[in-house]
Amino acid sequence: MKYIELGLREAVDLVRNGQVKATEIVESYLSHIEAVDPEIKAYLTLAAERALSRAREIDARKDKGRLAGAVVAIKDNIVTRGLRTTCGSRILQNFVPPYDATVVERLEAEDAIIIGKTNMDEFAMGSSTENSAFFPTRNPWDLERVPGGSSGGSAAAVAGLEAMAALGSDTGGSVRQPAAFCGIVGLKPTYGRVSRYGLVAFASSLDQIGPLARSVEDCALITSVIAGFDRRDSTCADRPVPDYLDGLDNFQEKVRVGFLGENSLKGINPEVAASYLRVGELVAGLGFEVVRMDFPSWEVALPCYYIIAPSEASSNLARYDGVRYGLRAEAVELADMYVRTRTQGFGSEVKRRILLGTFALSSGYYDAYYARAARARQAITAELQVAFRRVDFILTPTTPEPAFKLGEKQDPIAMYLQDYFTVAASLAGVPGISIPCGLARDGLPLGLQVLSEPFAENRLFKFAFLLENNIKFKNNMYGINTRGRRKNEN
Repeated sequence: MKYIELGLREAVDLVRNGQVKATEIVESYLSHIEAVDPEIKAYLTLAAERALSRAREIDARKDKGRLAGAVVAIKDNIVTRGLRTTCGSRILQNFVPPYDATVVERLEAEDAIIIGKTNMDEFAMGSSTENSAFFPTRNPWDLERVPGGSSGGSAAAVAGLEAMAALGSDTGGSVRQPAAFCGIVGLKPTYGRVSRYGLVAFASSLDQIGPLARSVEDCALITSVIAGFDRRDSTCADRPVPDYLDGLDNFQEKVRVGFLGENSLKGINPEVAASYLRVGELVAGLGFEVVRMDFPSWEVALPCYYIIAPSEASSNLARYDGVRYGLRAEAVELADMYVRTRTQGFGSEVKRRILLGTFALSSGYYDAYYARAARARQAITAELQVAFRRVDFILTPTTPEPAFKLGEKQDPIAMYLQDYFTVAASLAGVPGISIPCGLARDGLPLGLQVLSEPFAENRLFKFAFLLENNIKFKNNMYGINTRGRRKNEN
């Protein structure tokens, strides 16, 4: 039995029933990581001894949690007590947190095994994981291509069989986009559904922690564990959490499904458009009513996002000044120390967004930029609220193109356009899931995004599970060899 090929729920059932030891699973993963990660580079910090120690504890106990033996990777902007958390930045390269994020506490309370911290775009600012201060991560489907971002390390770890599941963060698409690029499932929950306590802030009104997994079922199980009220996060909703696995395979509702019109698909990759249209035919063939919809406000969603998110980032990242923790540059004068620390510690994309945000918030420009973006955000939210009175779900492509080559997007605007289909859901706070929906001609996976109204993750998972089973995506991850390349490569 190849333990790394087991689905998360399947592996957990075997461990809980005593048929397989958690230590055997962890050892199998560590061996595989040693073989493939030198090329994929999904991890910034590997917690081998911590994982093995945790596995031995689980094996020694009779009573085991809902995630016993599940090998999970954590994006490196989610704090882990005693385990380095860098945010992919030089300014925090030696930071070891004294506490765990709520989501980490909840995973470990159910006997999940944290195997390491994954690479990311610095402070979650990017769509390719090329903005990491340490090294880029490569897509396991094609090592010359990016895994997406900013949760690219988490997506690559799951797709490369280096973890059963992973946590990422999604501010404007940073779970959904890498899930699409890597042929896996990724969820951005409703804003407030999952605690942000212990998530290093980028844009506080947008950030959400979400799971990446190999199937909708595994994604639903992880979400059932990490979701729920947390008094330490003032934005966390005090609402009960259903068992997202309950009735997952029993979706019998006659729903209406929103489908983008041609105007919304202009300029995207033809293979992405063709795959999306095939899904529309599939949905209609299943007996659901397909409603053609256009969203005029989405035309301003991207510029709106790239004013609001940098503005919040400029405020949140002001705390990295070299005084309390993190990098401190040598200097005689205090003001000079601030300048040198932030100049040496931050990468170019982070500096760009801090400058953008500071300008948008500055006296004389606030009303022209930030205030207008805030009004646009309200319009986008209202448009989606109206849409969800007409339909139950909205389907879109997750990304406008398949995974692109490393170094291909040198123009920042070209990189920002990767978020075209994902930012509206982030601005409105609604949940969205990306599932694989096909392959491009060159064998790269394509993603389908499914949106629902806030706090409807239960129905969202059921509908996504139905689509997953009918699309029958032929996942290539078992074809990955020890060099991380596809089988058909020379």
